[in-house]
Amino acid sequence: MSIVYFNKQFVPLAEANLSIRTNALHYGSAVFEGIRAYWNSNEQQLFVFKLPEHYERMLNSCKVLKLKVGHDVKDLCALTVDLLRRNQPKEDSYIRPIAYVRSEGLTPKLVGYDTGFAIYTLPLGDYIDASGGLKVGFSSWRRISDNSIPARCKVSGGYVNSALAKTEALEQGYDEALLLTQDGFLSEGSAENIFLIRDGVLVTPDLSQDILEGITRNALISLCRDELGFPVVERQVGRTEVYVAEEVFLCGTGAQVSPVVEVDRRPIGTGKIGPLTARIQQLYLDVVRGRHPKYRHWCTPVY
Repeated sequence: MSIVYFNKQFVPLAEANLSIRTNALHYGSAVFEGIRAYWNSNEQQLFVFKLPEHYERMLNSCKVLKLKVGHDVKDLCALTVDLLRRNQPKEDSYIRPIAYVRSEGLTPKLVGYDTGFAIYTLPLGDYIDASGGLKVGFSSWRRISDNSIPARCKVSGGYVNSALAKTEALEQGYDEALLLTQDGFLSEGSAENIFLIRDGVLVTPDLSQDILEGITRNALISLCRDELGFPVVERQVGRTEVYVAEEVFLCGTGAQVSPVVEVDRRPIGTGKIGPLTARIQQLYLDVVRGRHPKYRHWCTPVY
């Protein structure tokens, strides 16, 4: 039986229930995180990747939405490890903490209501099957802007934007969507940051392009600079610059490192997974499973 953390108690999943009148259900007044834990079979150990960083970002999101979780980063990390130990997973797993307006008031507001908080876990393999490379397309939907629903925060209501773009992409035969900002510059995928490789330089949209401040993105910037010696540039990127890149990949907690081989039915590079992307992907997978001693401190052991 799966155990979850629900409003200050560890309870069976079946007992973690909300009223249909819960404010967050109607207005998207919640923030969440997506965190991965990786099973290392050689060590019989489960490693949670960048656990404190995820909760630091979550508390920042809560600050924007005026949600009061009642825990600091240290508490949240300890609760997560405790929850995983109670469930005893011995496989790759996903961790979803969520803070939400639990009151049943009808008004869409962020003050005068109580905050609920929960964490649950579940097994998770590949969020995206990118084994042969992804075929993606630019969406007709524009990315939400920082002055409407801030994309740097994982606000649940904002993911309607992602759902519209992803659904459009799937219905057009693509694996994933790319979104442009209101000004027409590259932002990110429906739930992933994006990198381009041009002349051996990694290019990624900067933080002003209405992107999530990605933890995987930050980790890859460090790994590419420090371990692979690749220069990394954060700047505005035009739509057609993606078409002429030598390599493109998406990244995120769910997507990990997902190569892109086609954009708007135009092949990227040779139309196959690029060699630099493959190197980055392998390095990342070694790091998250605790196989790289230099970056072992990025991984929190559960057992």
